[in-house]
Amino acid sequence: MSEIQDAHHHSDDVQLHLKEVQHLLARHRLIEGLVQRQDMPRHDLVENLVHKQHLAELDAKLDKLHPADIAYILESLPLDERQVVWEHVDAERDGEVLIELSDAVRESLIETMDQAALVAAAEQLDADELADLAPDLPSQVMEDVYLGMDAEEREQLRAAMSYPEDSVGALMDFDMVTVREDVTLEVVLRYLRRFDELPDHTDQLMVIDRKERLRGVLPIDRVLINDPEVEVGRIMLTEHLTLEPGDSADDAAKAFERYDLVTAPVVDAHHRLMGRLTVASVLDFVREQGEAELLSQAGLKEEEDIFAPIADSVRNRWRWLATNLVTAFIASRVIGAFEGSISRLVALAALMPIVAGIGGNSGNQTITMIVRAMAMGQVTPEHGRRLFRKEIGVSLFNGLLWGGLLGLIAWALYHDWRLGLVMTAAMTLNLLLAAVMGVTIPITMVRMGKDPALGSSVLITACTDSGGFFIFLGLATVFLM
Repeated sequence: MSEIQDAHHHSDDVQLHLKEVQHLLARHRLIEGLVQRQDMPRHDLVENLVHKQHLAELDAKLDKLHPADIAYILESLPLDERQVVWEHVDAERDGEVLIELSDAVRESLIETMDQAALVAAAEQLDADELADLAPDLPSQVMEDVYLGMDAEEREQLRAAMSYPEDSVGALMDFDMVTVREDVTLEVVLRYLRRFDELPDHTDQLMVIDRKERLRGVLPIDRVLINDPEVEVGRIMLTEHLTLEPGDSADDAAKAFERYDLVTAPVVDAHHRLMGRLTVASVLDFVREQGEAELLSQAGLKEEEDIFAPIADSVRNRWRWLATNLVTAFIASRVIGAFEGSISRLVALAALMPIVAGIGGNSGNQTITMIVRAMAMGQVTPEHGRRLFRKEIGVSLFNGLLWGGLLGLIAWALYHDWRLGLVMTAAMTLNLLLAAVMGVTIPITMVRMGKDPALGSSVLITACTDSGGFFIFLGLATVFLM
């Protein structure tokens, strides 16, 4: 409960910081506008002093904030205000802030920076952080940064950039503490005291031999509670989770959740220690995957800067809007084919949106459950037959139950028992269609090598709308006309 409260308080604090920055910007614009309209001696000097005074307050405010909070503020501001704030972020913190930004906002700010500023920002970052930023940086900037690295940093950067973005290698951190198994805990403690600060999320030390092969891990609590004269090898853990850089980040995230891990060592094929994976990197990956899945379901190609220019937003959204337009046209043609039936029985026009709407909702429930299960590795395309049977059973029950209820309501409203039966049958058949398509769409996507969430909500809605209209109006034409 306390962690939830802390998170809530932090969210409130970030919102407060955003409001304070927005207030400073608004006050600055207001007073600057008033000064510009005044006719006074030494007008330029006064205007310059007012300008510096208010922007100095902004500088002081930004200097106190965490890079992640600055990133949140930048993402929440329109383009012109965002640029003002970005120009007043301490140049020594540019790299840290860029890493925290969403891809779309980061790209917009990088476009405004000259090469020297970008090189200076990139040089502030560790190799694993720089690998995340590299795709957005101009090649000349990366070349200048690379030339300024020592041999070890270059090798770390090359390694981090050589792995797919959904692998452990792309997420691993090179900053860690290593010790030997033949030293005592007293030696380890003296070694640790030489650090100004330990790497983030240091819950265990990596125990290696002279060839840098991983021998085990030494939890920090064991260092603190055991006799200082005890050797590391006697109390280190040899049974622990070990990852390889080519492992799936999804699988690693599930292991972190299952075993409540904070860090895990990453080794190569010869069991040499390469780095470690931290819970912070895993959480970032899971959050990004979740956001990407939500965007895919809506048919969006990528994350969008909410204040992006119109042209950028149009490019991101047009593909699935075009698809939706085609499917909507098909649905309208289905309705058009039954214009005669609708004109003779106006009740059909009032009832058919219910059939399509309930079908779409049921299909989205099915597809959401299956996509989630696929993401967690619980379902594969080989489970298709079982999933069909199960979802058809659920839909048949719901169709008869809720379709029967709606059928009774339709009978009561329009005094036609045949219309009630048509309503029940149409509802049941459309829910069955929703179940079949809710299973078929994600399984087909996976077999085609696509993201199962890609445009899923658009596709399932198209199927249940067109199918629902056709089923309901078709049954009505056959049995009521």
